[in-house]
This record gives sequence, structure tokens and C-alpha cells, in this order.
Amino acid sequence: MVLLQVIVAGLLIGAVYALFSSGLTLVWGMMNVINFAHGEFVMLGMYVSFWTFTLLHFGVASFSVAAAVMLFILGILVYLCLIKHVMRGPMLAQILSTFGLLLVLRYSAFWAFGSSFVGLPENILGPSLNVGGILLSAPKVVAGLAALAITIGMHLLLTRTMLGSQILAVAENRNAAMLMGIKPDRMQAIAWGLSGASAGVAGALIATFFPISATVGESLGLIAFVVVTFGGFGSVPGAMLAGLIIGLIESLSAFYFGPVYQDVFVYALFVLVLWIRPRGLMGKA
Repeated sequence: MVLLQVIVAGLLIGAVYALFSSGLTLVWGMMNVINFAHGEFVMLGMYVSFWTFTLLHFGVASFSVAAAVMLFILGILVYLCLIKHVMRGPMLAQILSTFGLLLVLRYSAFWAFGSSFVGLPENILGPSLNVGGILLSAPKVVAGLAALAITIGMHLLLTRTMLGSQILAVAENRNAAMLMGIKPDRMQAIAWGLSGASAGVAGALIATFFPISATVGESLGLIAFVVVTFGGFGSVPGAMLAGLIIGLIESLSAFYFGPVYQDVFVYALFVLVLWIRPRGLMGKA
């Protein structure tokens, strides 16, 4: 029973990993731009949720929407003010620009919020849930199920709607998309907005069970890169599968060997998969 509890907990946190990683794989796969500041987007989503709850006393649903809206706007602004211009330059310029953005966002958070850890109340979503004898943290259950639903919704948006078709058309061939009457800059701005919104919602959900600080984006950003590379560049279903697998491995390795060793197993499997299948689990050849 304890093992089953560990497995379910791992899958729930893995679903949250999949959510904020799907935004990274969207812009990476669409524009071949590596957003090193993606973890800081998640961090800002966490702070939006904290201050929305603290100042306005909004519930989880409300501050998650607030985080999504604010990070959607931030994503569009980042594209229009920065990415749109550096895409014309060499890859090194793109890398350094998003790394610089990472530093700006992180140290702006230090200046605005300080270096102390803050957090939402532990009982914000109620006590632990007993599901068939399995005790599960209510915040992790809500976060995992919501993240899974939103990730599936993003996949359906990209594959079943006109907007998604236009975004994927620009990703496939920008010039051909222009000949079809699609405006690439608009689609790429929306893609960055969706990337930011997914990071914001993920941050709001993570904040319900994880302490918030200006440096939390460092570890979350690294996880996002592992998930995207593991799942396959540009594949939202790949990010979902990889997120669930990584969450499960983290949980099992922490249970059997201790939390200090969980990253060893995650990155060892990550290297092994890339050695056997460099394009990731569901990436295109």
C-alpha cells in the first residue's frame, strides 16, 4: 500500500512537470529558441499566486487564472521586445539573451520580494485525502489532476483548432505559412504567451505545496529542460509522458534510496535514453 502511495504521488508531481515543460517544448520546437528563463516564468507564477492570495484572499482557481493571464502577457511582451529581434541573429545571441532575461527576472524578484522563503497555508486545499487506503496530499492531487487536464487541453488546442493549425504551420515552414495568409509574428507571439501561461498555472499549482523563493526557478527550469529533451523536442505528448516518468522515478528512488539520490537516477535514465534515442521518446527523426 505504501508503494502504491509513492507511485501515485510520483505521477501527480510528474503531471505538474509535464505542464510547465509543455510550454518550453512549444517555443523550442516551434522557433528553435532555447528559453533559459522558463524556470523563472514558473517562479513568477508562484509569486503571483502568493500575493494574489495574501492581498486579495483569492482561492486556488482564481489565483491560478491570475497567474496564467499575467504570464501570458509577459510571454507576449518577451517575444515582441526581445525574441523577435534576436531571432535574426546567431544562435549565441539567442542563448545569451534568454540567459540575460533569466538573470533580470531572478534578481528583480530578489529586489521585489527579498530572499526569504514564503508559502501558502498548508491547509489551503484541506487535509490529506484517503483514497482506498492511500493517503495523498490534497494540494498535490489537485495540482496533478489540473496539470494533466491543462496539458491535454493544450495538445488538443494545437491539434484540433484553427489557431493550433496556424501555430504548427508556422513551426513547420514560416515562409509557406505567410503565403497561406498566416501572420507568423502573431502566431509566435501567441505561442510565447501560451508558454508563459502554462508556466504561470504550473507555478500557481506548485505553490500550494512547495516553498516560494526567487531561486526556485533554477531547479524547476533544469527539470523542464530534462523533460523536453527526454520527451522529444516540440512534442507536447512527449513532454507529458516524460514528465510522468521523471516524477515516478523521483518518487521511487527517493523511497528506496533516499531523496538525496533521486536526481542521480533521473539524469542517469535521461542520458541512457538519449544515448539510445537522441531525438527523445516521441521526437521526430
